[in-house]
Amino acid sequence: MPAPAGYRAGRLRQAGVLAGAAAAGLAIAHAGPGITGLGPVRMLAFRRLSGQGDPGHVALTFDDGPDSGSTPEFARVLAERAVHATFFMLGSMVAKAPGLAAELAAAGHEVGVHGWDHRYLPARTPAATRSDLARATDLIATVTGIRPRLFRPPYGVLSGPALLVARELGLSPVLWGASGREWTPGATPGSVLRTLLRGLDGGVTVLLHDSGCTSPPGAWQAGLGAVRPLLDECERRGLAVGPVGEHGIAGRP
Repeated sequence: MPAPAGYRAGRLRQAGVLAGAAAAGLAIAHAGPGITGLGPVRMLAFRRLSGQGDPGHVALTFDDGPDSGSTPEFARVLAERAVHATFFMLGSMVAKAPGLAAELAAAGHEVGVHGWDHRYLPARTPAATRSDLARATDLIATVTGIRPRLFRPPYGVLSGPALLVARELGLSPVLWGASGREWTPGATPGSVLRTLLRGLDGGVTVLLHDSGCTSPPGAWQAGLGAVRPLLDECERRGLAVGPVGEHGIAGRP
């Protein structure tokens, strides 16, 4: 005997609810980790991910390079002050300047993965995410002779697939607690420094950019101009400055 129409309609509604719940669950698993891109949320609930480490140390990090037109300027300032930093590299930029990437590593700087292209990860498929991170990791390892252990997603926004791939590749995600925001239109060394100082404290991870490949003209120059006074302020406060690997948070992903 055929089931009553009301019963069939009820089952269809139930199936629709379950399908909707499953779709919502998949969406949350894919894009949900992106909530850590919100600075206040990250600092309160995900302190290790935000790069909060040794209270006597500041981790200095740079994104988007290596860029032959700008990165050597940053490397020169760091060498003058005998400071090492972490450079989160884009695979596409390493492909353009492999010798520069190798020089940074040889000088004692730490290398990390920023992806191949500077693209928003929650908008990418799992397959594209896997290809992007694996390709960048392999190239950086080949060029520098050092297998990267750290990963920072573009825009600081993670996704579920990115976390899974990072774990498979042995990469620990690290974001930041203080950013110079030198990509803001009209930024100057003074504005970058003031922005950094609002978040500067012992244990913080600082974000600057050694390339203007994703920023308005003049952005990297504004960041470069803030490096020396930032180091001066850290010295005044008795804070050591170095790469993430010396910050007391690097470990298993």
